[in-house]
Amino acid sequence: MPTVVYTAKNPPDGPHAKIFADAGFDVVYPPDNCNVFIEDQLIALLQGAQAVVAGSEPYTPRVIQLLPNLRAIVRAGVGFDAVNLAACDDASIPVCTTPGVNHHCVAEHALAMLLAVARGFPLLDRKVREGRWDRKPYIRMSGKTIGIVGLGRIGQALATRAIGLGLKVVAYEPFPNHEFVGQWKVNLLDLDTLLGQSDYVSLHLPVMKETINLFDASKFSKMKRGAILINTARGQLINEADLYDALKSGQLAGAGLDVFQIEPLPLSSPLLTLDNVLVSGHVAGLDDESLHDTNKMCAELVVKLHKNEWPTGCVQNLKGVTNWKWDR
Repeated sequence: MPTVVYTAKNPPDGPHAKIFADAGFDVVYPPDNCNVFIEDQLIALLQGAQAVVAGSEPYTPRVIQLLPNLRAIVRAGVGFDAVNLAACDDASIPVCTTPGVNHHCVAEHALAMLLAVARGFPLLDRKVREGRWDRKPYIRMSGKTIGIVGLGRIGQALATRAIGLGLKVVAYEPFPNHEFVGQWKVNLLDLDTLLGQSDYVSLHLPVMKETINLFDASKFSKMKRGAILINTARGQLINEADLYDALKSGQLAGAGLDVFQIEPLPLSSPLLTLDNVLVSGHVAGLDDESLHDTNKMCAELVVKLHKNEWPTGCVQNLKGVTNWKWDR
């Protein structure tokens, strides 16, 4: 009986349970005292497993090398920057993601963070809890400009919602969906122009060599003074020290952050000392519907690979491979 380990934080009674049971898989969940972000604990947990439904824990070359039975990594989500693809290529391990299942909830979370920060949270909440009843006006969002950096599924879902709130939408996207852009009258701009025109900037880029620390002091200096930054994509897109300086100086009025360079975010992070930063713990992609659909798709991908069926459009590595088999 093949074994799949579920490191993604999902309930054991989701739709994946029946799919795996019907396919003859034994499903294993980490014990409460297991920290999968520690290499040795992750390696110990996955010993003997043929597949893992992964969260955002790192799959380094050492982890891959010490797991000779592993045949598939399926990421519960669309990000795969924590997985060393080269090491997986060498080990002939396909790395899959689950596109198309959580773009609506990420867009809603980004919008919720934007609305909150634009209206003075978390500071307003803290003031009331401390007995301070300070009243001041805030800028009306309707009629302002939101710059969406990355106009894929999530960026598009955010764009339609932002338009519904009366925001003007501009976007940076190297490979745009021109049908969507034309239908919703989104103005495509180069990145620096977008930063100079946008009252609000929301990040929806993947992590790659070109985008790591893309948002640094140079980029923050090109943004409108008093702009707000939202990041529900990946923490590696932002130089957090430079972001702290931009927020502290007032160059940026606030930020909503769901993702960070180091996760979980250390309590020593200077960002946590700022009243104009709203944070959450990498939960933007989670709602009831996306959780159900992600669990279902993860199980289907593992089972498909076990049957030697290639899930086109979901595998992020092994480019050009045509004869992959589950059994080595």
